[in-house]
Amino acid sequence: MTAQPAFDTHLFDCVQVNLAAVAERWHGPGTGLRLGAGLRFAPSPGPDGLPTVESSPSTQFELAERALGLVVRRTRHVRIEDLAPGEGCFVLADAYHLPWVPYHGRQHVEHSFLLVAWDSETFTVEDHYHNETPWGSARPGTWRLSRDLLPGLPDCTLAVELSPGTLPKDPGPRLEPAVQAQTYARAYAEHPDRAAALRRLTLETWLLARSRALHAAYLVRRGRTGPRVADQVDAWRALAEQTFLATRRVARGRPEPGGLTDRLARLLHTDTDVFGGPAAATEPATAFTGHGSETERRAVAATVADVLGTDPAALLSGTRLPDVAGFSSFRLAEIIDRLEDELGIEFDGDDLTPENFQDVDAVCRIARWPARLGAAAGPSAGKEV
Repeated sequence: MTAQPAFDTHLFDCVQVNLAAVAERWHGPGTGLRLGAGLRFAPSPGPDGLPTVESSPSTQFELAERALGLVVRRTRHVRIEDLAPGEGCFVLADAYHLPWVPYHGRQHVEHSFLLVAWDSETFTVEDHYHNETPWGSARPGTWRLSRDLLPGLPDCTLAVELSPGTLPKDPGPRLEPAVQAQTYARAYAEHPDRAAALRRLTLETWLLARSRALHAAYLVRRGRTGPRVADQVDAWRALAEQTFLATRRVARGRPEPGGLTDRLARLLHTDTDVFGGPAAATEPATAFTGHGSETERRAVAATVADVLGTDPAALLSGTRLPDVAGFSSFRLAEIIDRLEDELGIEFDGDDLTPENFQDVDAVCRIARWPARLGAAAGPSAGKEV
């Protein structure tokens, strides 16, 4: 089998990534980034009466044909064992039944993979998905599995036969202004079921953040980028993480942080200026000077280190949490839960942003401590007002 192409798999969703992998293999490195050439915002009606930016598989395939030089022939709802494997055998199925992904046995979600080969005893799948999940990391790879597993796999949601076509001319960057930004954000702000709205908004912000990162990577390949583009991508990533933390917080019966949907609308409007206008220099970030007693710092460092499997001394000496191997938004949520449950710390919901969890001192700055630690810490303990 041909070696897997090397490209930035973390930029793509679970449908895009395997389409991009085939295009990279057949048409050369960088081809997959064409999926990010156009930056659009066109929400449609979605679950729970909320708008969604999630694209249907049909829309993804149409874009693959226009941008990636792939010819697509669709076959619906067939058994996996009835497919003809090969480099272009693209399958959508329920990840709950797919043993190589973290969703296996845990969550029903549509997922893509390439069925590349089989023989009398095994079948081989290739999957380039790269993501963090509550149950571990999904990483690109090839898996050779026993054919005994086939009867347990569901029928394909959709099977697609891909073949190489003529690679069209690179379309160039395209930007559609987010004219529905306020309406979209208001739908999530005003939805009566806050838990459902935040769960959906977690997926929406994740999709929006990934699409902006993919568009930025496409611009870089064409030599069009600057500090404002990188800052905007970081801002989208931070919003996605903040939304996930808010969802966890509400699920635990705590107050909902404010400002999420306002920040969402602002970022959507800023996209037009950042991605469509000239790059401009940004002000350097201000270094944080530290806060909290040594008792507070050591307690926070010990808890964080236990979650991340690292040395508390490294955290006390200034190691940033995002620089620790295995750190993710899921680990951050676990850190917050344990700080609140085990140390009795309270966080203001509006402070639950990734920027406030960069290191131990940043955490101590926003923490409101219980009396048993606050007394030991002295009058300076707790959150500044």
